[in-house]
Amino acid sequence: MAEKKRAGGKAAEAARVRAIFERFRAADPHPRGELEHKDPFTLLVAVVLSAQATDAGVNKATRGLFALADTPRKMAALGEKKIAEQIRTIGLFRNKAKNVAALSEKLIAEFDGKTPRTREALESLPGVGRKTANVVMNIAFGAPTLAVDTHVFRVSNRLPLARGATPLAVETGLEKIIPPEFMQHAHHWLILHGRYVCKARKPECERCIVADLCRSKDKRTPA
Repeated sequence: MAEKKRAGGKAAEAARVRAIFERFRAADPHPRGELEHKDPFTLLVAVVLSAQATDAGVNKATRGLFALADTPRKMAALGEKKIAEQIRTIGLFRNKAKNVAALSEKLIAEFDGKTPRTREALESLPGVGRKTANVVMNIAFGAPTLAVDTHVFRVSNRLPLARGATPLAVETGLEKIIPPEFMQHAHHWLILHGRYVCKARKPECERCIVADLCRSKDKRTPA
C-alpha cells in the first residue's frame, strides 16, 4: 500500500511539473534571452559581462564595445584598457575587461578564433564558469542546458520544482524532472518568470500563470 501511494505521489508530481511547463510554453512558445548579441562570440562576451549586472546595463555597454570589436581578433587588438573604458558602467568592469581580453586571446591561440561548443572547452576560458557555459551552449548552439542564475534558483526552490542548496544541485534536480520536450527553453521560462513575476521580495502571485500549481509558503492570495 505504501509503495502504491509513493508511486501515485510521484505520478502526481510529474503531472504538476508538466503542467507548469505546458503553461509557460503556451504563454511564450519561443522565449529569448535579453542580452543583445549577433553570434556566439558576442553572446559569450555579453554573458561574461552580465555577472552581477543587469542585462539592460550590459546591453548599453556592449553596443559601443561591439561597434569597435565584434570578433576575438578585434577584441584582443582593442586590449584590456580600451575594453575597460567601454564597459566602465558595469560592475567589476576592470576584472571583466581583463577576462574578455584574455578569453579573446585564448580563442585565437587554441580555438582558431571560434567559440567552442562544449562545456569543458568553454569553462577553460577566463571568466567562464558553468552558468556562462550553459547559456552559450543553449542560446548559441541549441543544447538543452539549464543555466541556474538567481532567478532560476529562487523559482525552482519556491514553487518548488527542484530544491537545492547550490545552483548545481538545482540544475541536476531540474534535469531529472523536466520532460525532454521542454528542456530547450526551460531556463528562459524560469529566468523570465523569476525576473518579472516571481520576484524575490514581492512575488506577483495575482498575475502568475502557475499560481494554482505553486506550493510555496510565500504564495499570496488576491485580496
